[in-house]
Amino acid sequence: MKSYFLQFHFSKAKLHHLFCTGLLFCLSAVTYANNRADESYQLSQMTPEPYTQVINRTGTIDFSRVVNLSFKTAGFLTQLNVDEGDTFKAKQLLAALGTEELLANKNANYAKLLQAKRNVSRIKALYAKKLSSKRELDDARTAVDTTRAAYRVAFYNVEKAQIIAPFDGVVIARNTDLGELQSPGVGALRVATLSKNYIAKVALTSEEISLVHLNQDVKVSLGSKGMVNGRISKIPAVADNRNHLFTIEIALSDEQFVKPFLVGQLVKTLIHTQSQDFIYRLPIAALNAVNEQGEALILVEKNNRHQQESYSIYKIDNDFVYLTAEKSSPVIDVVTRGWSKLP
Repeated sequence: MKSYFLQFHFSKAKLHHLFCTGLLFCLSAVTYANNRADESYQLSQMTPEPYTQVINRTGTIDFSRVVNLSFKTAGFLTQLNVDEGDTFKAKQLLAALGTEELLANKNANYAKLLQAKRNVSRIKALYAKKLSSKRELDDARTAVDTTRAAYRVAFYNVEKAQIIAPFDGVVIARNTDLGELQSPGVGALRVATLSKNYIAKVALTSEEISLVHLNQDVKVSLGSKGMVNGRISKIPAVADNRNHLFTIEIALSDEQFVKPFLVGQLVKTLIHTQSQDFIYRLPIAALNAVNEQGEALILVEKNNRHQQESYSIYKIDNDFVYLTAEKSSPVIDVVTRGWSKLP
């Protein structure tokens, strides 16, 4: 019994020793595996691609075209049927001048025209009796033409003493009030049509303006009204003298919103652009350093060996570094992660 007990005790101690040894081995294996994981790296193939960019800018809604309505002749404003913000229909009477003086001038010219016609008839009768000359008859006929032209001008001035709406639209600004003396050609009302007249104005830099083109599709966010489609309808040739930016116009579809109060509100625009330049687009984490020449140092793999190479930088942003390339440039294997732990 004693020998059996010692044998059992020894076996138990031996088992404990083996268990501890196995546990240490397992811990060592885990530590080794972790060290191997820390030393791992990521290799990615980079192919040349056209440089693409999403231009995210804030702009404002505006009217593409506005019209200044004015009177042709001078006079006092006696009728004003619209105010700022009011909508109107085509051929609606918007404003009018007092026409007493204009009507008197028209009637006077009409009377002169009748007198000139009677004078022609009288001289024609005298000429038939050889009591007048051909010259006098020609002068009388010329007087008829002259007075008729003066009458037509007076009649036209009476018509233009009113401002008739040329289209369905909205009043943007009212620059006068009842009783004020109006001067010819000075804008009394500033109006805009509501049909195919909404745009978003967005300012771009000289670099960004080279990436866009006419009729290019654009996404415009109207906030709570959602996202609408637009297209670039105007690209200026000259930058603004104050901020040196190029303000483009993006035409918006009438079917997407028709409220005139949207004009002036801020909107966000997304313009997806693509350049003719080719680049390698690498995650910013793949950039090892920048040398004294301003070139990017990148770790690449060639023939199962790692080596650091330099490339010209096209552009850098928060997420990517863009390296200058050609359309025919080869595919490169770049270490995009873990390059700092490689020998």
